[in-house]
Amino acid sequence: MSLDLTTILNAVEGHALASGYFDAVNGHEPLSPPTSGVTCAVWTEQIGPARGTSGLDSTSARLALFVRLYMPMAQLPSDAIDPNMMAAIDALLAAYSGDFELGGLVREVDLLGSYGDPLSGRAGYLKTSGVDYRVFTITLPLVVNDLWEQVN
Repeated sequence: MSLDLTTILNAVEGHALASGYFDAVNGHEPLSPPTSGVTCAVWTEQIGPARGTSGLDSTSARLALFVRLYMPMAQLPSDAIDPNMMAAIDALLAAYSGDFELGGLVREVDLLGSYGDPLSGRAGYLKTSGVDYRVFTITLPLVVNDLWEQVN
């Protein structure tokens, strides 16, 4: 079996699009800064064996994606930035909990961190091209069964 990253990324992007919270959803970290509204970007952060999930002849993997939300700090009212971001984040976390296997593409979203860091997010700020953004980065850990064949 091989990693079908494109299909997995499309499924994660699909959750963001279906939420209705985003002006744009990218399958990569943006090359140019978002200009307004809330933008979502999805990309690969880390991959490695998922301890305790591999069989005798195959290795399962833990694939961590970053799902980052961007919102320009210059938007008004400023007091609405974090509530708008949290509404979008809440919708995404609900989607990941509700579609635990991403439609059968993965064994599971590692919600509680059985195989590494759990589903989580961190707020912060980012300056890109001279523009300040409020960002929230979700770490989306996925466990993919029997990804690599073990050969003696």
